[in-house]
Amino acid sequence: MLSPDQPEPELSWGQADSESLLDQVQCGPMSADPVHAPALSREEKRRRRRATAKYRSAHATRERVRVVAFNVAFAELRKLLPTIPPDKKLSKIEILRLAICYISYLHHVLDV
Repeated sequence: MLSPDQPEPELSWGQADSESLLDQVQCGPMSADPVHAPALSREEKRRRRRATAKYRSAHATRERVRVVAFNVAFAELRKLLPTIPPDKKLSKIEILRLAICYISYLHHVLDV
């Protein structure tokens, strides 16, 4: 280590100082050695895992199954609700609102 009042020695073109060598080692290409690889955050690991084609395909399949189950549940609920005409097409929000009203009506009937 040099003291502040000592000048730095001049380096020839073929010679490198220890700091620049350190920078090259730290900033150089990443080694395959897991000990020296930087630790990834949980979020970065999640992003890398979700970026794979296998993950996206599995996620799309799960989403399709979920949507089908969701639609089947609405169809079953729709069958239980009285409407005129009985085959009238209702949106999901209409089914939910009608179900709320019907439950309120049944609750009122049981209370009387």
